[in-house]
Amino acid sequence: MSYSACSKLINYNFLTHHSKHLPLQKIKNMSDPVLCPKCESEFTYPSDNVMVCSQCFYEWNPEEAASEASASGKILDSNGNELQDGDSVVVVKDLPVKGAPKPVKAGTKVKNIRLRPDSDHNIDCKIDGFGAMALKSEFVKKA
Repeated sequence: MSYSACSKLINYNFLTHHSKHLPLQKIKNMSDPVLCPKCESEFTYPSDNVMVCSQCFYEWNPEEAASEASASGKILDSNGNELQDGDSVVVVKDLPVKGAPKPVKAGTKVKNIRLRPDSDHNIDCKIDGFGAMALKSEFVKKA
């Protein structure tokens, strides 16, 4: 068996064995850390159906946290921080813009946002070089 085939088999076995309670779609990329809601550490890991912080040992269920936030009408960023009107945020990944020759780059700072809790794209803002647009809160983090 070749090295790459063996590596793929090991990764598949690891994911299927260690993610019994987490569907494969829910496993996040390691470049997108889930911050601990208690101490805001980026050193967290999944354990069964909860996330655990390796710094303060706080355990939480990210699905319950998201459902609680949506039920209360709060708008959260990609790290789970509550957003408010007038906040500044940073785009966390390249976002393609219809009709524009280039995407909004990751790391772009957006100032003075307006929240629209009734819409799917729940942030209204102006971005230099692009103009007024609506963003989803899951693609930004609080600056």
